[in-house]
Amino acid sequence: MPDVQISILQTEWVTLQTQYDSYEKCSLGIKLFSILVCCILVFALHAAIWSLLIVAILWLQDGIWKTFQNRIGQRLEVVEQAIQNHSDSTQAQTSQLGMQFNLVWNQARPSAISLLCEYIKQSLKPTVAYPYVILIALVIVQLYVS
Repeated sequence: MPDVQISILQTEWVTLQTQYDSYEKCSLGIKLFSILVCCILVFALHAAIWSLLIVAILWLQDGIWKTFQNRIGQRLEVVEQAIQNHSDSTQAQTSQLGMQFNLVWNQARPSAISLLCEYIKQSLKPTVAYPYVILIALVIVQLYVS
């Protein structure tokens, strides 16, 4: 693989890694916003039942956000593998060429049901589910106490 291709892959890796990290920060923002909104609805406005709906919506939104991040992570792995194999390969496959993220994604785009399943799968990961499960439990306890 020519040095130019390696340079392109390295540039793509840096860009994707930066994006991957920014998605993590935004996910944390969604979690903090969820906590704030839930606390306001439960403790200030005494609208605990509405907070369940809001927390569920924000939880799924976080799962969707993490799904986008996961796609970037998958491409990062392909780019890293291509960089690792550059000395052994004289001709890279299309999916290993630099700057192919959108093309590869569109070629493998799942159906609407599969996409929804992917969102739910991401939502159930412990690092995504963590604050939402606690918030929902807090609201349910508050509903029974009130």
